[in-house]
Amino acid sequence: MTAIGMERRIAMGCDSALLDHIARPDAALAIWWRRMPEPFRTALARLDLRGLDDLSVEVDLHGSLKAPLRAAGYRGAAHALLCADMDRLVRRHAAVTGEDRLRVRLTVVEGDVPGVFQAERTTFGLTCTYVGPGIQWCCVDGPDAICEVPTGAVGVFKGRALLDPPVILHRSPAIGDPRLVLAIEPARRDDADRSKHALPKADHW
Repeated sequence: MTAIGMERRIAMGCDSALLDHIARPDAALAIWWRRMPEPFRTALARLDLRGLDDLSVEVDLHGSLKAPLRAAGYRGAAHALLCADMDRLVRRHAAVTGEDRLRVRLTVVEGDVPGVFQAERTTFGLTCTYVGPGIQWCCVDGPDAICEVPTGAVGVFKGRALLDPPVILHRSPAIGDPRLVLAIEPARRDDADRSKHALPKADHW
């Protein structure tokens, strides 16, 4: 991909408004390069990830993840700070995409083998790795140049429902210790009658 092509397809910056770039027809990836505050990073570092349940729920634009997070085992400062951040990212996703009902997963991911590069069959997928190395991505025409969405940064990938064939692919990195990964995407219309706590687990972030 040429430098001009990269500029059209991929946007990166330290302002959350940068995520709006993903709504452009030719955009494939937007990354908000943010650094989490020290109290947040400290609270996350103290979590016993293996003692937490995965969270998988549908929420609307004005909902809160306070109760689902508590049910998954989060307590204290980590619970409060994660709730505030995830609620903020749900609203940010809704503002960027125009979707008012979203599927939210907070998953403890383990594995020593990197995932397969792929693109999701969705419209827009937001991801943030709270603990551990971030999701890896590459251009379809440059698969050997592997990049990473840093820990704490927010990436929004355009899926195959809007951009097919894809120009950007992503995968989970190979890890030793568990990662804590947030994924937000529009709720599927056929999910309406499913339990809010029984959505399929995402293993690719």
